[in-house]
Amino acid sequence: MEPGNTLRVASVDEILSGQATDIYFKRAREILEKEGYSNVRVRAELHVYGLPRGYEWAILAGVEEALHLLEGRNVDVYSMREGTLFRDRYPLMLIEGPYTQFAEVETALLGLLRHYTSIATKAARVKKAAGDTQVLFFGLRSIHPVLQPMADRAALIGGLDGVSGVLSEKYLGVPPRGTMPHSFIITVGDQERAWGLFDKHMPPEVPRIALVDTFYDEREEALRAAKLLGEKLHGVRLDTPSSRRGNMRRIVEEVRWALDINGYRHVKIFVSGGLDEETIRNLRDIVDGFGVGTSIAFPPSIDISMDIVEVDRGEGWRPLSKRGKLPGARQVYRCPGLVDQIVPWSSPSPPGCHGSSKAPKPLLEKALEKGSLLWEPEPLEKIRERVLEQLRSLPE
Repeated sequence: MEPGNTLRVASVDEILSGQATDIYFKRAREILEKEGYSNVRVRAELHVYGLPRGYEWAILAGVEEALHLLEGRNVDVYSMREGTLFRDRYPLMLIEGPYTQFAEVETALLGLLRHYTSIATKAARVKKAAGDTQVLFFGLRSIHPVLQPMADRAALIGGLDGVSGVLSEKYLGVPPRGTMPHSFIITVGDQERAWGLFDKHMPPEVPRIALVDTFYDEREEALRAAKLLGEKLHGVRLDTPSSRRGNMRRIVEEVRWALDINGYRHVKIFVSGGLDEETIRNLRDIVDGFGVGTSIAFPPSIDISMDIVEVDRGEGWRPLSKRGKLPGARQVYRCPGLVDQIVPWSSPSPPGCHGSSKAPKPLLEKALEKGSLLWEPEPLEKIRERVLEQLRSLPE
């Protein structure tokens, strides 16, 4: 029945029970069970065959929730850790067990991992472009509100320094960060009064960052904010719309120069609105922080797919896949410097890493055994630091 006064979102129970699926998976499971194929075991590999144009790597995210989706089913799961950098045609996860045990969750599993990974990857690309400059995620207005905690978590996994979502504190333990909207200033009707009211009512731990492009040009409003708040002013935010932007670097340079020669060197400059990797690289040496929204919230899709690559009908494992996909399960071994080697699943570990005393590390680790979770949940900051460490190993 079409509800008339509610949000049309799937419940957690509907997702975990396999109801949030495509009909053909449900039909396939029903036929296989009726015809005696319930015990046919498969190895299904999750992988990417083709990254978006211009992408040489991606960041795997959503693993914790993907494992929760598979938990309790009679399957073994091997997976890369959350926040692992991978490249085109890499195996990311392997599910081993009767196909009928997990057929109906393929839709939810892929949707979960694709969306998480796409946001985390774009966030990582933005953070890589920003270098040591702070980047916050301001993209929640671009997505359905039910996804807000997930999008904030994916952005943080990708290496961003903070998020604006109020729910991030409840679901992620991460206090939200942000400044003020134009609507606040316009409602008050005077930017200086609005900045003063913000200073009056916000607790001391909230940085005084004034939005300085509402009624006049950025230089004029930045100086007004600095004169009003003095040493209390932590920074100014430029959210200049594209129709007024022109050469954004020249605008930032002008604001910086005006603040400096008037004795406000302590005031930092933050830029938001319509940013991507290219604009961030062009500004990172003269900007103290960025707020990035839509380009991260609506990124190019990392098209993770799942394909059966081996089948066991009671006579042992047989490599088998559809055309265009490599038959046989695979493992990835990593050496320092993100030097990787992909080998057949049953192959021994490759010899030692060239120029290092370390042995190659298998990236697909056993995470579920007969549906029981083997991994302890990892703190979000640990996952984020894993990503940042890998980004530091990549060339510019």
